[in-house]
Amino acid sequence: MLLYMYDLSINLTEGFANMFFKKNLYTKIPFLFCSFKGLLGVLLISLIALPLYAAQNLQEVNLYSARKEALIKPIIDDFSEQTGIKVNLITGKADALLQRIKSEGKNTHADVFITTDAVRLYRAKSAGVLQTINSDALNNAIPDNLRDPEGYWYGLSMRARPIFYVKDSVDPNDLSTYEALADSQFKGRICIRSSNNIYNQSLLASMLAADGNDKAQQWTNDFVKNFARKPKVGDRDQIKGAASGQCDIAIANTYYYGKMLTGKKADQKKAAEAVAIFWPNQGDRGTHVNVSGAGVTKYAKNTANAQKLIEFLATKKAQRWYADVNFEYPVRKDVAASELLKNWGEFKADTINLNQLGANNAQAVKIMDRAGWK
Repeated sequence: MLLYMYDLSINLTEGFANMFFKKNLYTKIPFLFCSFKGLLGVLLISLIALPLYAAQNLQEVNLYSARKEALIKPIIDDFSEQTGIKVNLITGKADALLQRIKSEGKNTHADVFITTDAVRLYRAKSAGVLQTINSDALNNAIPDNLRDPEGYWYGLSMRARPIFYVKDSVDPNDLSTYEALADSQFKGRICIRSSNNIYNQSLLASMLAADGNDKAQQWTNDFVKNFARKPKVGDRDQIKGAASGQCDIAIANTYYYGKMLTGKKADQKKAAEAVAIFWPNQGDRGTHVNVSGAGVTKYAKNTANAQKLIEFLATKKAQRWYADVNFEYPVRKDVAASELLKNWGEFKADTINLNQLGANNAQAVKIMDRAGWK
């Protein structure tokens, strides 16, 4: 095709040259003509061929993902293979990526933003960097409480934040609710992360929605007194702390537990095997859950492809992959959890619309600060 265009450009060039050069000049200065002819040929190839080449490569979408590459790339590679749409992936820390999109403004390269925790999705919406999606496929696949009511973002995978207890030290009959963890019987027995951790902020935000401000403040005041140690590091460290005897109870996300049980690090596997899951609040609102989710950016250049990508991530096949590889729960009700997660037992999940976690976040942080939760 390009060779044909080159021949065509040469013929056109000759015609133009004959119009602008007299025959005697052409015969006397062949080098000048040849140079002119070659230059026009290159220019015409650029004008004709390059736009066509570019058009063939418009099938792409730019993804900014707070999920690590290993946890997203296999499934987006599958998307590209099935659709022919190239995904340009940029990964990074959730808050840094959101700030980048805000800073880039209309010049952003991002078409899709994927991040962890509904609060961050809420912040992206509030910052005005997302646009609404009108998608029957997403609305039919994803439950109302796991997506933005106005269609700005959609949850794509779910995790729970239950109670983990040391099998040899705790009678599960003594456990019941998150609220009960503030009782004096648990003084000095609880390991949990810092109040700076967004997962803990979202847990308290859900309790604010359920119990109100005064009860949430009193609970936090008493809960902090039951810490076995100063909050530190990550969820895996809370489970390791419980297994090593520093505490009897830990609060952590389920997917960390799955990674510890199946990972290659012997110390983490041993720690995970020493604890069991207790699903709190089964008699009322249910166990706190959260999501990783996605939205189309406000200034997306590839809007249609962006929506196609998010819809693909909500398909049964993609949800099955999340369930089997990422140790997360599918958001679709017609896709079962992995065998490992099934072994942990079924549980009733809190059905609060996760937008409320974002709406209550600032108040939750204030309550934590007042209670001295470091």
